[in-house]
Amino acid sequence: MHHGDCLEVVPELARLEKFDLAYADPPFNAGGKRAARVGKGQRVHGEHAYDDAWSTIDDFLRMLEPRLAVVRDALSERGTLWLHLDHRTVHDAKVAADRVFGRAAFFGEVIWAPGNGGKRRSGPSVTHQTILIYARGKQPIWNGDDPALRESFAATSLRMHFRNVDAEGRSYREREISGKTYRYYADQGRRLGSIWNDCPAMRANTPLIAETTGYPTQKPLALLERIVKASSLPESRVLDPMCGSGTTLVAAQKLGRRYVGVDQSPLAVRISRGRLEAGVSPGRAPRPGAVRS
Repeated sequence: MHHGDCLEVVPELARLEKFDLAYADPPFNAGGKRAARVGKGQRVHGEHAYDDAWSTIDDFLRMLEPRLAVVRDALSERGTLWLHLDHRTVHDAKVAADRVFGRAAFFGEVIWAPGNGGKRRSGPSVTHQTILIYARGKQPIWNGDDPALRESFAATSLRMHFRNVDAEGRSYREREISGKTYRYYADQGRRLGSIWNDCPAMRANTPLIAETTGYPTQKPLALLERIVKASSLPESRVLDPMCGSGTTLVAAQKLGRRYVGVDQSPLAVRISRGRLEAGVSPGRAPRPGAVRS
């Protein structure tokens, strides 16, 4: 866990060893300052988590683009960057990331639905965020058969198509495509698509969920576990250059990966270190006032 600007810290880390996965959750340019809750309706006195305002989108991109470049250079040839943003900046950030990685390096995107209800009355509410995925080389790690990247077949499909049973008692269906027969097992499920709505958010960081640290915009552990499982191997090294509350690091720790976190906020560093020292049990994650650096 490193306290500092990833623009300066990550190049030093990359001299030692490259990373197979980087997850970056930068500020969204939503405006104002962000502080952490230590209890319902309370905030850390005299200390905020981070600033979340740039005067123009160009100023925001001038902050983001060089940091994308150092993360790119820190990735292994099989590495990927997962860049998490929302509607305020994601379209402009996509153009910037295309410049940094090359347009052909765009590996895909995930639409994450945190599960929060719509509030806007004058038009459609934005109830999703976008994660852009970029590959460093031509053969990025992708564990598409991992159960975390599978979902159940629709009930109608199971009832209509999975009528065969093999010697082990597993239901399956077969399809012939271009002269080749493919077998699909009901218990394996189908490949997960690009819309993830089964990893609900932290419910505005209220103390109702055990893993909540009070850090603003904390992402759920289930989301980061899926990302780590998707784009890393047991021997991989995982980087979060703007780690906030440290959820990426906790997910990597839980899954047995080596990990490095970087953040400019002393509050983020204390919370992340506290979570890692407490172990992977979400219920043991300490609140900001209780964390020691």
